[in-house]
Amino acid sequence: VGGGWHLSRLGGRLGQFLALTGARLDGAECVWAGIATHYLPAEKLAEAKARIIEHPDRIGGILSELSTTPPPARLEENAALIKKHFASDRYEDILASLEEDDSEWAAKELATLRSKSPQTCKVALRQLSESEQLGSFADNMRMEYRIASRVLTRPDFAEGVRAVIVDKTNDPQWDPAAPEDVSEELIDSIFAPLPQGEEWTPLER
Repeated sequence: VGGGWHLSRLGGRLGQFLALTGARLDGAECVWAGIATHYLPAEKLAEAKARIIEHPDRIGGILSELSTTPPPARLEENAALIKKHFASDRYEDILASLEEDDSEWAAKELATLRSKSPQTCKVALRQLSESEQLGSFADNMRMEYRIASRVLTRPDFAEGVRAVIVDKTNDPQWDPAAPEDVSEELIDSIFAPLPQGEEWTPLER
């Protein structure tokens, strides 16, 4: 929820890579990517919480005092590849770029993408492209609410739940099955404004 706002603002097309592949970042990678500000050893967390509770006006200072230098970010080794292969906002271009690379890394990421819902991947790319242009987090939330309300009613959501959670067969049959069969009209319908009175609005306090 709201992730598109943050992912779209990461450099080097990292947000697009994360959104499409579902890759997870560890602590060192979060610091390297600019998502995290401090890197604390796990054994320091309890002390950090206690000191912040006691001195809530010194959060930044407390974290700086307890933080350590993170180890090298593993993802940094592939930063140039990510920037190159995930450069386009067109899903077919990303797949083609990875197909042209005979490295083990490209083959692994291509196999990951091939297992994903083509519809979801195209929605994710458009979501990040549009989110980057929005002027406020509220506008982003409005867009994401539209997406969620439509995607929940599409076949791929139920199919993904079936294949991964219910049957645990990990053999989803996506509909549409191929990226080229996911039309612009379908994507447009997922992003279209909701009827009057159904749009997301910030909670008034």
